[in-house]
Amino acid sequence: MYKAVISDLDGTLLNSKHEISDYSKEIIGRIIKKGIKFIIATGRHHKDAMCFKKQLGADSFLVSANGSVVHDYKNRPIINNTIPKDYAEYFLNLDLENEIMQNVYTFDKWYVNMDVPEVNKYHKESGFTPNIVELKKISTDNISKFAYICEDSRVLDKLEEKLKKDKNISKNINITASLDICLEIMGKGVSKGKAISEILRREGISLEETIAFGDGLNDKEMLELVGKGLIMGNASEKLKEALPNNEVIGTSDEDSEAKYLKKIFL
Repeated sequence: MYKAVISDLDGTLLNSKHEISDYSKEIIGRIIKKGIKFIIATGRHHKDAMCFKKQLGADSFLVSANGSVVHDYKNRPIINNTIPKDYAEYFLNLDLENEIMQNVYTFDKWYVNMDVPEVNKYHKESGFTPNIVELKKISTDNISKFAYICEDSRVLDKLEEKLKKDKNISKNINITASLDICLEIMGKGVSKGKAISEILRREGISLEETIAFGDGLNDKEMLELVGKGLIMGNASEKLKEALPNNEVIGTSDEDSEAKYLKKIFL
């Protein structure tokens, strides 16, 4: 029997309205009462994701910024991986196509180079909104993640190719994608999978006793490591191709994670 559940948020537990349905809240609440650990692992900032942990009554760990930051039961930070200053300066000064929205996460703040109303819809539940600033002027201290958003995925594909061709960057920085339209940058070795491994070690739970749900390439390591890694039906095709042996379930709008959990635990 599984002792822990790991869940991504966007495209996984959250529906297309960026909400947790009442059905999902009910099922997950019942699972938590049975003593199963329910851990959120998201690319979002912890100040953004914390509201969903509270909605679920999940008295457990929270993995945010793709594993850069981890909070414990009492919402105290226990991991805070930052990008080295010289690399942070490189990304802050990177020449980008005009249509790319650049996001910068520090431990306390979220900065962007432009306002994109469509992106703000993702954060209506938490009310956590970014500061629009000239990014080249912000401090290189304590930056946990960069994220580049563009509706034209081909633009991000070119950027990713450029970064990975730089051997210094590819060796010292983790580059991944939560969506085809969102390219994300973290420090070396940072991933949801690594953060989850550390949490489970602390909890005395094996990876084999863990089930996880995800929909993006930033979930790949996590889904590979656990005993059962489930891919959402609405997931990135790149993720499905990368993990051809993992089971694909229904979509986030069909409450597929909650239905699967009900079948397993209830």
